Amino acid sequence: MNEIVGSHDLLLVTLDTLRHDVAAELAAAGRLPNLVRHLPGGVWEKRHAPGSFTYASHQAIFAGFLPTPAAPGPHPRLFAARFAGSETTAERTFVFDAPDLVSGLADAGYHTVCVGGVGFFNRQGPLGSVLPGMFRESHWEPEFGVTSPTSFEEQIARAEQVVAELPADQRLFLFVNVSALHQPNWFHLPGATREAGDSRATHAAALEYVDRHIGRLFAAASSRRPCFAIVCSDHGTAYGDDGYTGHRLGHEAVWTVPYAHFTLEQGATR
Repeated sequence: MNEIVGSHDLLLVTLDTLRHDVAAELAAAGRLPNLVRHLPGGVWEKRHAPGSFTYASHQAIFAGFLPTPAAPGPHPRLFAARFAGSETTAERTFVFDAPDLVSGLADAGYHTVCVGGVGFFNRQGPLGSVLPGMFRESHWEPEFGVTSPTSFEEQIARAEQVVAELPADQRLFLFVNVSALHQPNWFHLPGATREAGDSRATHAAALEYVDRHIGRLFAAASSRRPCFAIVCSDHGTAYGDDGYTGHRLGHEAVWTVPYAHFTLEQGATR
């Protein structure tokens, strides 16, 4: 990461609430062609979330604690705050002298941009201002939120605008919190109804919706120089698993998430 930071633009995409099992099944079935072409080996890596709901998980991610590989460690991290005694800071880790990764990248010359999705990024109150407040530039509109059937398309359009307006020599750290997977997501599955509500199947349909459009985001993020991309979930969610529904709880469906990182060469196509 010490070679990548400073030479590449950086993209972090959190697919909010995406379950690992659903993501893995769709990838294996050929239902995520645009994501799979970038996933190392064509598969998602199985990891454990650093938190069981959006706010907790993103606070950890922005401190450098990305989802942890689901195998015995320790596992060296990509990013870490300078911290005495850290067992996951290694030679290749980008170490920053700041309380969070966003500030650390800003100190390294990056323009930091947040395109929010779920309510913790909406700036409509003090709590919804904490996470976007870490960034030098942040965006949220109702059209980006969980109730919008076209949320991801709207978010991408804003990201494209942000990239187009940046000076060519300005390094960029772009963060996008994708709200489409989060409930309500029933409207992404043809034939589903509000009355029937969300299900594992509507969750999968929402991921297919994201896959149809994510190439535009990758193209924008890599339009000026190579881009190092991280695409992951912040936590999963339960749809009646063992009687559980939702998240902010300790169930395998919540703690197990998909993860990938890869480099987008400059001019990556959709």
